[in-house]
This record gives sequence, C-alpha cells and structure tokens, in this order.
Amino acid sequence: MITRICSVILAVVFLASVCLADNKPVSDDVIIDQVMIKLSGDQEVKGGAIKVDCKQGVVTLTGAVDNEAARGKATKLTKKVKGVRDVINNLTVKGK
Repeated sequence: MITRICSVILAVVFLASVCLADNKPVSDDVIIDQVMIKLSGDQEVKGGAIKVDCKQGVVTLTGAVDNEAARGKATKLTKKVKGVRDVINNLTVKGK
C-alpha cells in the first residue's frame, strides 16, 4: 500500500515537472502575430495602422494612433505578449 502511494506521488511530481518545464523560446514571427492580434482587437488602439517588427523578442511599433492614450496602451498590450523582452514605441499621434 505504501509503495503504491509513493509511486502515485512520484508520478504526479514527474508530470508536474514536465508540464512546468515549458520554457521554449517564442519565435519572433509568433510574437509579431500575437502582438498584431492584441492591438487590432483593442477598441482604443485600433491596430490597423500599426506596423509591428520583432528582433530577438524586442518589438518595435511604428505607425500612427489617434491619441497619446492609445500610444501608451499599445506599449502596455505589447508587453503582455509571451516572449516580448522589450518594446520600442515609435508610434506617432495623428495631428501632432
């Protein structure tokens, strides 16, 4: 009985370690896709006029947004994407 309990505990620990060890790096292409999805899905940012580039996890945003709040939110949304190490926000505000 004790052997069986120990075996179950060992199996659970092994499975947990395998599941938590998913630290594969995210490719730049996947990061670009995820950032574009996040930005285009946001009502304030309206990411259609934003170009996204990524090199080794550093995302560069270029283009134009309606206001300063949208510019800041674009940075915030981009930082939430898995694999993003830093954001360079080169967005301009329309009319400025």
